[in-house]
Amino acid sequence: MTRQLTLALPLQEAQGRADFLVAPSNERALAALDAWADWPARKAVLVAPEGAGKSHLARVWATSAGAAVVQAIDLPHADLPALATAGVAVEDADRAPGLATETALFHLHNLLAERRLPLLVTARTPPRDWGLGLPDLASRMQAAPVIRLDPPDDTLLRAVMVKQFTDRQIAVAPQVIDFLIPRMTRSLAAAREIVSALDARALAEGRPVTRQMAAEWFEGPGLFDLD
Repeated sequence: MTRQLTLALPLQEAQGRADFLVAPSNERALAALDAWADWPARKAVLVAPEGAGKSHLARVWATSAGAAVVQAIDLPHADLPALATAGVAVEDADRAPGLATETALFHLHNLLAERRLPLLVTARTPPRDWGLGLPDLASRMQAAPVIRLDPPDDTLLRAVMVKQFTDRQIAVAPQVIDFLIPRMTRSLAAAREIVSALDARALAEGRPVTRQMAAEWFEGPGLFDLD
């Protein structure tokens, strides 16, 4: 079979509220973030496993609250007083260990508290499991309410995959999604990777995305090991 040369053009993924697909696995977390004005001490920690959609949800919250978004690993180099002129969402706090990051997060927390501005921190696990070495930061983070975002359920995975195919102007039969859902890693990242790979294969081979193609791709070595 003649294969076509394809270009790996990046697909810009929308991260707005209208693009956030609400499902049973995330509706409680969304409601808790929407009620940010009622958070005790105006802070919360959003906890979710990898690929559950916490980055998208954090950006939805940031837009609603007029907040900035920053990676925890970038805090030691950030202008904290300038950052704390609005609310802040700090992402992946459990992925940035070290005294410099902890100290910066501690100072940002205190600046926001003094200015009565909201703070949202995202992580894969609750603060007690971050291994924080700064006691004052540990006590403040552990005092924050924890909002849990569940792993995506079948309803959400299906909706995300349909949207991903639609964004690429690819029409797929329901049987394709039905085949993939029970076999895939339970994460939104996996759903995006699968759609991207099938899109690339369809372009390269000049044929539509079908259940047969999905089965052929699934049987390839390591193709569903997306974690």
